[in-house]
Amino acid sequence: MQVLVIGQGGREHALCWKLRASQFVSEVYCAPGNPGTSQVAVNVPVNADDLQGLVDFACRKKIDLTVVGPEQPLMLGVADAFRNAGLLIFGPSQQAAQLEGSKAFAKKIMRAAGVPTADYVTFRDQKSARDYILEHGVPIVIKADGLAAGKGVFVCQSLSEAEAALETVFHGLGQSAVVVEDFLSGKEASFIVVTDGERVYPLATSHDYKRVGDGDEGPNTGGMGAVSPTPHLTAEQERWVAAHVVRPVLEEMRRRGTPFSGFLYAGLMIDEQDDIRVLEFNVRCGDPETQVILRRMPGDLCELLYALAAGKPVPSTFECEGGGAAVCVVLAAEGYPQHVIKGDEIFGLDEADELPGVVVFHAGTAQDAGQRLCTKGGRVLCVSAEGREVEEARRRAYEAVRRISFRGMHYRSDIGQVNLSTEAS
Repeated sequence: MQVLVIGQGGREHALCWKLRASQFVSEVYCAPGNPGTSQVAVNVPVNADDLQGLVDFACRKKIDLTVVGPEQPLMLGVADAFRNAGLLIFGPSQQAAQLEGSKAFAKKIMRAAGVPTADYVTFRDQKSARDYILEHGVPIVIKADGLAAGKGVFVCQSLSEAEAALETVFHGLGQSAVVVEDFLSGKEASFIVVTDGERVYPLATSHDYKRVGDGDEGPNTGGMGAVSPTPHLTAEQERWVAAHVVRPVLEEMRRRGTPFSGFLYAGLMIDEQDDIRVLEFNVRCGDPETQVILRRMPGDLCELLYALAAGKPVPSTFECEGGGAAVCVVLAAEGYPQHVIKGDEIFGLDEADELPGVVVFHAGTAQDAGQRLCTKGGRVLCVSAEGREVEEARRRAYEAVRRISFRGMHYRSDIGQVNLSTEAS
């Protein structure tokens, strides 16, 4: 079987790595890929937003299954384009992808499905949103309605912060709408399933670390690390989320004539009373959660995704989650997440990869004209490690981190630390 992965980040490297291990896969292609994916796949010089180019390549190579990594091509309708060409793809339609593409749409779905979430109001002009916040008070959460590359959520503790956030959403990000919602406190967890709209297979639970600095300080990022399993969810709570969050949403999407298939990611908040509410939905695997979830998956990922995409049976013995634990530490470039500096040479990867239980996934790397491995993005590398428990995985991950260096490199030193609360809104 020939498989195509669309994307070029750390999540896509992890997907290629896991799919390459499948007994059913003869070749993995990645479009456009990165220097890391080239170690386990054949990189294809087609951008993730070039839908016709992707379809043409898949037809030419007779690709048996395509797996979509990032959200942008899903919002553009890549799954529709592939299906219209008679190609098998795992991912939601353009309409169903609005669960992530529009915060307001996702809120409407949750409200209709009876899924617990923060109260909210949607505004299409800055003045109305500001007037509401002045009356409602702070703390409050402001979210850009559309995609904002991980920079569209603002937890505002003061009116001045709220006003600055609105200015950023409407003018800096050029958004046409904003969702203003009540502030929630507690601990976050990531609950990700693979589904064909009817069958649901929960992956290993995890939680990520969104703020750039130790102790959850500093601005939000796309994620500075992740841990699996998360201590924030019990087995009973996992079953509750599957029954009271995932399935009602899938049913509501079917009722509306936009059935959902693909990876469905529910970002959860668990408060001190263990009540669970949904912060947001994503329509793809998380990043960096994928880099720990797939490390702990004993089953054949290709077998599962192909069966769901093709409407075929999944073996009753299929396992999505194994034992042990996994930790991922993100190494970021100087200036991330604000003004990223690129082009610095990276050292020590071979030494890190040789350590037991360690796999380093490339996120924002490139090779320069002299074939040196250099930084290309804000999140550069995802250093993942397995262990019998979180502490062992954590120790191995940071041992590998110490082998790697590049100018301006920074990372959190508390990923996986016991009793660290990942609080959010």
